[in-house]
Amino acid sequence: MIMSTTSDVIIIGGGIIGMSIAIDLKLKGISVTVCNKNLAQSASPAAAGMLAPYAERLSGPLLDLCLKSRCAYPDWIRKIQKLTNLDLKYENCGALAPVYNISQNSRTQCSKGQWLDGKSIHLHQLGLGKDVKGGWLYPDDGQVDSRQLLYGLYQAARILGVNIKNEVIVHNLLKKENKVIGVYTNKGNFKANTYILAGGAWVNNFLSLPVRPLKGQMLAVKIPKQYSLQKILYGTQVYLVPRKNRRLIIGATSEDLGWMSGNTSKEIEKLIKKSMKLLPDVVNWPIQEFWWGYRPVTPDKLPILGYYNYDNLIIATGHYRNGILLAPITASLIAELVTNKKNNPLLTNFSGARFKNKSFSLQHL
Repeated sequence: MIMSTTSDVIIIGGGIIGMSIAIDLKLKGISVTVCNKNLAQSASPAAAGMLAPYAERLSGPLLDLCLKSRCAYPDWIRKIQKLTNLDLKYENCGALAPVYNISQNSRTQCSKGQWLDGKSIHLHQLGLGKDVKGGWLYPDDGQVDSRQLLYGLYQAARILGVNIKNEVIVHNLLKKENKVIGVYTNKGNFKANTYILAGGAWVNNFLSLPVRPLKGQMLAVKIPKQYSLQKILYGTQVYLVPRKNRRLIIGATSEDLGWMSGNTSKEIEKLIKKSMKLLPDVVNWPIQEFWWGYRPVTPDKLPILGYYNYDNLIIATGHYRNGILLAPITASLIAELVTNKKNNPLLTNFSGARFKNKSFSLQHL
């Protein structure tokens, strides 16, 4: 099949990461084609949209990267909203991280948060479970509606002229010596100067990488009008994210089951029980929806960002639980990498080279 040059850059994957990169590249004057298969089972629309690096107890280089991205969020959101005239439901709502057992470690968890004793936290958020003994307040953490954000990114990309090809199944990367020379798909072969692999948990369909799917199940309930709940509640193996439309997102399971699909009553029941311990009134709130998706995770739970194996192939995957949070900084760093051909020092800790001399099994990472 004859190949045709479609753009300067081809991005494989149309989730939050792929679309964010596409927009940043297009704003730099680079022509972009996005090949997208199916969003329904990906991490992007399934995510709760938390921007809460402290509540999630991140540390080290990942925390540094997430903080830079969280700092970039307000301007990044304004950019997309200005292009589309859409409200992406971004808010700096803050987060509470209640604890059930107070120890020295729990009280010194993070100097960036404010410790609340039992009385204070129950006054701060009425209705918390009786087992909550204290907790941390993180006023700078926030949230965004991941579905609305993804919709907004698609609209922005179309307005800017990104070539979006949906229902495209990429069968293989065509390679010659040290370069990728094309993409073999169900809708023909395409080529570009640079290729970016942002296919989430599916990247091993095209390239051997230590990335596997970690399934997450979630549900949403309706918050009664008389109930006041504004901040994210980040509890033990459960989080509650309240939207302004009174929809409460409850998540998420973490299931290492390969590509097993669908919601299960067993795991949803676990989430409900954990949410009831955190906020007992949830038991009476009507359920609106169940859903699930696959998070892309690496052995060290850090993303893979940067050039990999071939001179013109860039990887942007493995964001695990932080794809929504890391979208602005990932887009900025990858766009800079394409245009300048140089690694930003921030990328050093996320190079795929860290796995090259290590053996791994995709089933048991």
